[in-house]
Amino acid sequence: MIPHFHPRRILRRTTEFFRGGKLDPFPILHTLRKYDREKFRADGKAALNVSLLDIPQGIAYAAIAELPIVFGIACSATASLIAPLFAGSRHTILGPTNATAFMLFGFFAMEPALAVRETQLVPLLVMMVGIFCLLGSILRLADLLQYISRSVLVGYVSGAAVLIMTNQMKHLLGVAYEVDVLRPRTFVGLVEALVLSLPHAIWPPMVIGAVTFVIFTVLRKWKPRWPNLAITLVAVSAVFGTLAHQKGSPFEQVARFRTFSPEDLMPSLPSLAYSGVFEDIAALLGVALAIGFLACLENTLMAKTIASRSGDRADVNQDMFAVGAANLASAIAGGMPASGSLLRSTLNFNSGARTRMSSIYSGLLVLSAALIIAWLPRYGGIALIDYVPKAALAALIIGIALALINRHNIRICARSTPDDAAVLVTTFIATLIAPLHLAIFIGVALSVSLFLRKASRPHLVEYEFNDAGELRQMGEKRQRPNPAISIVHVEGDLFFGAAELFRTQIQRTAADASLKIMILRLKNARHLDATSVLALEDLIKFMRANDRHVLISGATRDVYRVLKNSGVLETIQQGADRKAGQSNIFLNRPSNPNLSTRDALKRAQQLLGGEKADIRIFYDPAKK
Repeated sequence: MIPHFHPRRILRRTTEFFRGGKLDPFPILHTLRKYDREKFRADGKAALNVSLLDIPQGIAYAAIAELPIVFGIACSATASLIAPLFAGSRHTILGPTNATAFMLFGFFAMEPALAVRETQLVPLLVMMVGIFCLLGSILRLADLLQYISRSVLVGYVSGAAVLIMTNQMKHLLGVAYEVDVLRPRTFVGLVEALVLSLPHAIWPPMVIGAVTFVIFTVLRKWKPRWPNLAITLVAVSAVFGTLAHQKGSPFEQVARFRTFSPEDLMPSLPSLAYSGVFEDIAALLGVALAIGFLACLENTLMAKTIASRSGDRADVNQDMFAVGAANLASAIAGGMPASGSLLRSTLNFNSGARTRMSSIYSGLLVLSAALIIAWLPRYGGIALIDYVPKAALAALIIGIALALINRHNIRICARSTPDDAAVLVTTFIATLIAPLHLAIFIGVALSVSLFLRKASRPHLVEYEFNDAGELRQMGEKRQRPNPAISIVHVEGDLFFGAAELFRTQIQRTAADASLKIMILRLKNARHLDATSVLALEDLIKFMRANDRHVLISGATRDVYRVLKNSGVLETIQQGADRKAGQSNIFLNRPSNPNLSTRDALKRAQQLLGGEKADIRIFYDPAKK
């Protein structure tokens, strides 16, 4: 029997699925319900400013990735149109970025066999990035990005900026062909290739680059709110592009960009119907994960930065979903990977954008400009893009890259803690010597490892009751030679990373043969898991094998639930007559946290036959 197709039922279940994961399938609907003419004017003004920056940046980032410029423009237009349909932030502008563009370049530079098919493989790669981001948002993986140290991104972006500037030098020196023939795969190899190519350097592109850089720097300081990138590119192209088309001119041999046709802007699904598709997917898997991770990390940091100024609340998983949708759309449009742009998003916010519609208007303006460029009549067989010298764009890219090296952030990361400094330096060096899609994970792995090392050190201290009946930490000088009871206060995370250290410290205390009863005070212990519970069970069994006991005081409801569900609670309660009201575990009482420890002490004295117990001090030797 063929099942009936019910579009409404499918739509309803899809909506319920998203709501179950706390994702809104179309947040733009909330914007359209209250949209008015005043918001339209504000959004339109902001969109004009953003699009004037978006177009030259799309061209620049395509140049960084060594792709035809249509890839950058298509991504800028498509991501700006699609992302706001799903984004949580109303000021977010998505499109190509420096970091993702250079990761793309770095991967294909390391894979010459794949580089010859780069334009064919990029749509497949971008589609994979989109799928990974969509799955990550549904699984709420964006919440985990808060555990990635900011030092990772600062180190990565700084290293990528150095690579960007070094790679663009080949266009400023006019030796791009000579460098590409040598196929450098590392930063050191790139520098070596540039040095070997110096005898072939020519002066015209150097002049173009120097003039471009000076104009851009002066404009940026004089009129920082102007679209300086677009103004500089148009002015320099008008002068030197015209000279380049004059026969006999010294600028005639200067490398220039090539335009694109209307057919290049036609949407099409990435090709999957060929014999080696699965081999290509396997080859692109690592870099797709890395770009997706970096895109979501960039977008999360950007969204939180703008939200702190706008007063909005950043929904990182919703924004991650928007990144996935934008990349899927970019793959269909023939674009490069899309990420959250801090520069364009900040410009959008500073330009007075009121809603997410400003991003859509900006995308429409960029798309219109792309269509005009593609359809514009050629004068003498020459299109406008043919007037843009690669040296001019290289100088602008170097200017952008210099701004990425944030000395203030580097200083903070280098001076805050030794761990932050180690992550910063390691990520920076890895970016220069390792493939970029591996370098980002090297920094992340080190950052997470250092975090786990800090989190996996529970603090254990023994306590005593003073003459007034108050529980207090004992000092080393009051340590007694023949203790019978040890009250050990456990504070910190007891997840799997801390279990072995917890076991070692407790065993050091339990090694004293004169110790009869150990009271574990777990009031401030958190995040027990199977590994730590098994360590606790091993301790109980070890103590009982030698006719000694372990009692637990101050256990929270969460700790009690874990012990009960795991079955270890029965092991703890062995030897206690529950019908007679005896117990070996005592829950925390918020009204008086010390009552549970007093009850445990009474139970300890009962197990010792009513004799008065001595209490000794335990201290961590590492904290002497």
